[in-house]
Amino acid sequence: MNLAHELEERGFIQQFSSDSLGEIVDGERRTIFQGIDPSADSAHVGNLTVWMLLRHLGKAGHKIIFLIGGGTGMIGDPKPDKERQLEDEACVKENVVKIKKQAENFFTDIEIEFVDNADWLKDLKLIDFLRDTGKHFTVNELIKKEAIANRLQSDTGLSYTEFAYPLLQGYDYLKLFQTRNCTVQIGGSDQWGNIISGVELIRRKTQNEVFAVTVPLVVDKTTGKKFGKSEGNAIWLDKEKTSPYQFYQFWLNVSDDSVEEHLKRFTFLQLEHIVEVVREHEKNPGNRLAQKTLALRVTELVHGIELSKTAETVSQVLFEGRSLGTLSDIEKEMFLSNAPVLKTKEGEALTDVLIRSNLATSKREARTFIESGAIALGDERISAVDTNISGKYFVEGITLLRRGKKNLCLLSLDT
Repeated sequence: MNLAHELEERGFIQQFSSDSLGEIVDGERRTIFQGIDPSADSAHVGNLTVWMLLRHLGKAGHKIIFLIGGGTGMIGDPKPDKERQLEDEACVKENVVKIKKQAENFFTDIEIEFVDNADWLKDLKLIDFLRDTGKHFTVNELIKKEAIANRLQSDTGLSYTEFAYPLLQGYDYLKLFQTRNCTVQIGGSDQWGNIISGVELIRRKTQNEVFAVTVPLVVDKTTGKKFGKSEGNAIWLDKEKTSPYQFYQFWLNVSDDSVEEHLKRFTFLQLEHIVEVVREHEKNPGNRLAQKTLALRVTELVHGIELSKTAETVSQVLFEGRSLGTLSDIEKEMFLSNAPVLKTKEGEALTDVLIRSNLATSKREARTFIESGAIALGDERISAVDTNISGKYFVEGITLLRRGKKNLCLLSLDT
């Protein structure tokens, strides 16, 4: 299978600026870049699609340039609905450092060069830039770009600062073409207009052909919203912002109608293997084999194998009945930091604990849950309504109180 066909099979390709994708990725070895503005101190799942594509391209022998927009990040790509808040220079510089570190940890198996466009944009002279670059853009073209068009029709309007953003992104492409023979830029499909600005700028100034490739945005099929900062649903790659356990749970909880495309896009499993995983999953969807495979593999890519396996084990304890006694110290630490904790004492009535933990709303409901076999303490199913808390249910002072499979609370024995 050639690379173009595999990338399309994996769902990486939304648009490309040539007659065929193979012309871009299957011929000569190219220098390819992607840019990210440091508008936050971490990348997120919405960025991960492009990062995965970069790794596929790098593994195929293309040279990868990872551009962090320390310059363009001082302005920001126009939002479609409101003016972007400008960040101060110190914050932008700090974000550049953090995102670069994240990317270095992710791209460990390909040739990659990191650049910061502040290195050339901060020294641009306005008159020279307008004469040499601005003259190659028309206002007619710029106002057709979706984000700009939306803003011009809104009550907020559009500042010249944001209006000039496509010129700066186009200039980045020109700079990398001239200094590093970069002939492909990739990005999310919402960046198509900005990337094409660079393609056109290079054609007009140098009469050379370069290319643009975009990937589909990662969309929550339940809400129709893309995953990202602006939608307020970002799943961060920084473990301090989204813990490895929360990251694992995000992938574990994707819907059945999304899991196959995520396996193709966010793992390096062979396509034939993915077909087998999905086939087995469909035999027993309740076991969530496809989601478990996805969660383990993606968490490993971002956080490493140890934290990935730890998140898997903690999830098994919380939701699959695995015993607390099997946890290592590292697993127990993750477990304690991700489960709601309620203190209790020897002799306290279980019905009272169920109410305090919000697993029951009244003593009558608590008794009903117990009598129906819905309540478990640790590894033991409780059937007696007069059960009291006892140390025998605890392992090193903690135990899980469950109602059914998904409603639970971690109990801590207060001695």
